Amino acid sequence: MKIRDDIAELLRAGVPQIHICRQLHVAPLTVQRTREALGLPSPKTCRVLPATPEDAFAKYTRPIDGGHLQWTGPLKSRVPFFRHQGQHHYVRRVSFRWQYGRDPIGNVTPSCDVKGCVAGRCLQDRPMREHTESLYAAIFGGAE
Repeated sequence: MKIRDDIAELLRAGVPQIHICRQLHVAPLTVQRTREALGLPSPKTCRVLPATPEDAFAKYTRPIDGGHLQWTGPLKSRVPFFRHQGQHHYVRRVSFRWQYGRDPIGNVTPSCDVKGCVAGRCLQDRPMREHTESLYAAIFGGAE
C-alpha cells in the first residue's frame, strides 16, 4: 500500500480520523488502512467499516420468523438505505437485485405484511405487481 504523507503526518500528530477524512476528503477506510500500515494503534472509538455491500446490508438487518428480514438501519424519507464506500444504496433495490439477478423496474415494494421487511423474496417491482393484478383480474373478474 502506498502511504500518503499528508495522512501519515496527521495520524502521527494524533488528529482524530474523522477530522482527517473531512480535511483531506478521503474515505475512513483509507485512513484506517494507513494507520494499520504505519503500525499505529487503533483509536479508542474506532468504527470498523463493512468490507462489502453485503456486510453493510447485513449490519442493519435481523432475521425474523417466516424467512423475513427486518431493516433496523437508517431511513431516508422513510425508505431504507445504507452507505458503502461513499455510495448511497436503497436497500429494497439491492435486495431485489441479489434475489432475482436483475435490476428492478420501477419502485420496489414489499409483497408481505411484515413491517420493515427487506427480504428479497418478499419484494416485487412494477412488472411483478402488474402480473399479480392481471392474475387477480382473471380469477375474480376485472372492473366493469
